[in-house]
Amino acid sequence: MISYKELTESRPFFLMAGPCAIEGEEMALRIAERVVKVTSKLGIPYVFKGSFQKANRSRIDSFTGIGDEKALKILGKVRSAFDIPVVTDIHETYQAAMAADFVDILQIPAFLCRQTDLIVAAAKTGKVVNIKKGQFLNATGMKYAAQKVVDSGNDKVILTERGNSFGYGDLVVDFTNITQMKSFGFPVVMDVTHSLQQPNSATGVTGGKPEQIETIAKAAIAVGADGLFVETHPEPLKAKSDGANMLRLDLLEPLLIKLNRLANAL
Repeated sequence: MISYKELTESRPFFLMAGPCAIEGEEMALRIAERVVKVTSKLGIPYVFKGSFQKANRSRIDSFTGIGDEKALKILGKVRSAFDIPVVTDIHETYQAAMAADFVDILQIPAFLCRQTDLIVAAAKTGKVVNIKKGQFLNATGMKYAAQKVVDSGNDKVILTERGNSFGYGDLVVDFTNITQMKSFGFPVVMDVTHSLQQPNSATGVTGGKPEQIETIAKAAIAVGADGLFVETHPEPLKAKSDGANMLRLDLLEPLLIKLNRLANAL
């Protein structure tokens, strides 16, 4: 399996991709198999992404998961079946050690990027810690979030840009955040699909602008992002979470071909 060093120093970029949430074993394996085939062909290092639990929901009746243990075991099966690293997000300190048995990268959600106890708990597992930049922060604030991991005895850090709040119901990406965070000495990922969310909708279901995925991804590669984060699903409109801003699975390969060409040209 690819190491943290090999992953984050790979060129032209690495990919974190998968469904927003683990909906079931067959779906997870189907997505992973397809993305592994595409990334292997294109020479792009790949990390499977899937949330074992969705804690940040707009409504109480929104989908939160199929059960923590069941979802984590599916992530572990994806990991072993395809010999690829896996990333999942955690929301509470006790989840760090629990998830670490099944995944390689623990992700700190954007809304929780200032939660010291959560970051420290993730760091102490020895796993790679991916911290998403809060929608309310500029790049400078992430220097200190990363330092919490390092000061906990773990230097395996990834920082992820996912847009900033703009008004009450939109996000905007300031691409200078990528270059600023890279200056801290850690690899930086662009979360393409979450940066296109439209939160706080009147229906209580987050909207999105998936037609802009290619634009955001190209811009991120152009300014030097080390990796891309893309949520993908065979049928986004039927996805149980974040379907409005996900990339349809069959569109991933043509997008990656374009991005590879761009990255190699640069």
